[in-house]
Parts: sequence; structure tokens; C-alpha cells
Amino acid sequence: MTAIAPLHFSDAREAAGLAAFLRRLLHYDRAAAVRLQAGGGALAVFGRPPSFEVLAIRTARLVDAVDLDVTVSAGEFLEGIEEGAGKAVVPGSVTGPPWAGVLPPRGGWEPVAGLQSAAELRAAVGAAVAEFRSRDEALPEDRRTRAERDRIGREIWSRTLAPTGLPLRAVHAAQSLGFLPDQELPVGLLAAGPWLRLRTPYGSIALRSVPMSLSVAPGGVR
Repeated sequence: MTAIAPLHFSDAREAAGLAAFLRRLLHYDRAAAVRLQAGGGALAVFGRPPSFEVLAIRTARLVDAVDLDVTVSAGEFLEGIEEGAGKAVVPGSVTGPPWAGVLPPRGGWEPVAGLQSAAELRAAVGAAVAEFRSRDEALPEDRRTRAERDRIGREIWSRTLAPTGLPLRAVHAAQSLGFLPDQELPVGLLAAGPWLRLRTPYGSIALRSVPMSLSVAPGGVR
């Protein structure tokens, strides 16, 4: 296997932001894999946190115009990031999960109107979490099962934010992965074919409005 040269980020903050994203991803899946795509002086890292049913994308600026497309262990990649030095060693490739072959398109994105502000999105997630806890606590003892809790969760998080069609689970994923911090920031919603993409300055959450096909398509979000 040909060794991949270390990645050099434009500054230490890029490395730190990427490391923080990987830590959050690994919190949900210790065996997580990520697909790395680099080109034109930027690196895109794709991950799929379990239960959210979305793709999370974090980008970072690079010093060099590196061409790269590989799926690796998220944990090993995190171990290879030197935040202070602003660089990272790319580990050996792994057999990618099915989602790694079905990425969002690079272009063709159009704005979707009607998305709430970042503060309103955080409030919507908070209200949904409170509803889940209330309904969970109200369950009689004989129905307090994992299956019943999962049913309640699916019902709540599959709700869409009118008039955008964006499922609430996508916003929940954005907040859980650090893309919606407790501050005001610009957020946008884009669409390309069957894909929706919630974009913030800290990263993007993408998902398909129809079930995923497992056909491999070259893609990547910049």
C-alpha cells in the first residue's frame, strides 16, 4: 500500500475543529469509519453517526493541493492529528460501510427558503428532547421497553420543519456534533436532487429525502 503524505492544515484551529468533530462522532460509534476527500486545498470528512440516519460533513483548509479519496478508521485518524502542529497522518484504508459509497453531489445545490434561525433550531431540538423525556416518564411500567422508547423517538425526530421538509433529526444531529453551538450564526438549507443539506459555519448535515441506493457515486461536499 502506498503511504499517504501527512496533511498540513492552514492553521492549528482547522486541526482542532476537525479533532473535536471526530471525538463527537466516536462518542456515538467507537468503531466509526470516515471517508476523506481532498482536492483544491480543502479536506472533507464524511461520517454517519448511528441513530440520526444522516451524513455529517466537516471541512478543513489545507496548505497543499492534495488529491485524496480514502475511507479510514475515525479513531485512528483522530490519533494521527497533531492539533498544535496543524497536521495529520492519514491511516491505512479500511473496507468502507455502504453509506461511504453514496455521498452528496459536489454541485447543483439550490437554496431552500423557510429555514428558522440557529436559535430557533436549537429551541426546536430542546422542545423535542423535553417531549421525549415527558412521554418516556409517562409510560406505564409494562410498556417501558426499548422498542416503545424507540417508537416515540422515531415519531418525534421524523417530524419535519415546515415548510422546508427538513427532518428534526437532522437538526438534532447538527447540535449533537457541535455544528449548532450556543451562539447566533448563519445557517442555510440547500437541496440537490433527492438530497437536503443543513449548512452552518462549523459543518453540514446531509440526508436523502428518499431511501439510499447502494450504488457507488463519486461525490463530496465542499
